[in-house]
Amino acid sequence: MKNCIIASTSTIHGGSYLEYILPELVRLFQNTDEILFIPYAQPGGISHDAYTKKVVDIFQKINKKVVGIHTFENAEDAIKNAKGIFVGGGNTFVLVTQLYRQKAMETLRNVILQGTPYLGTSAGSNICGLTMQNTNDMPIVYPPSFKTLGIVPFNLNPHYLDPDINSRHMGETRETRIKEFHVFNTLPVIGLREGSWLEVKGENILLKGKLHARIFTQNKEAYETASETNFNTLN
Repeated sequence: MKNCIIASTSTIHGGSYLEYILPELVRLFQNTDEILFIPYAQPGGISHDAYTKKVVDIFQKINKKVVGIHTFENAEDAIKNAKGIFVGGGNTFVLVTQLYRQKAMETLRNVILQGTPYLGTSAGSNICGLTMQNTNDMPIVYPPSFKTLGIVPFNLNPHYLDPDINSRHMGETRETRIKEFHVFNTLPVIGLREGSWLEVKGENILLKGKLHARIFTQNKEAYETASETNFNTLN
């Protein structure tokens, strides 16, 4: 049975790394003391070692050991043997490219479907959708495919921002970009605002946190859904 937290962000304004969601992580990883961290997204170009150290320090607060996947000879074996997994944020193109390069995408999907507890933030959440096409990131590398884990039956836009009517910025909004996506694609998209997350338990997909999410579907007006909405039948 799937057991996941798919969070828009690792850090909310005024808080420290993962602080706002730590109580949820205690419950998510309650049956394991060791978590496999996948640092492939490398935010800001940070090294795998430095990124893992940051995560190690935070998870010590809830008495969990963290081991970086890059320290294993075989990434697939590391994922198969993991008792809990965290994929951090950064650049989704880099993350997806590396997962395919390590032949780890399908393996990661399989262990999640089998019930290995999974935490994703930002890019690590984006890959839980059917494709990575609603990422906000620059395409700095070229992944073999846009297809991702498909843990949820839609796509995700983490860090979703509402249009600011007072802004002088004349570029496209997130909503405009998602509308462009729907000219060519039929998949629903959930805009996850900062501090929101999806709690996935089996086939139930609950919106958690204090904020609404914005739902985009092809040829329909976008609409808002409140916290505790179940997205398992979203279409």
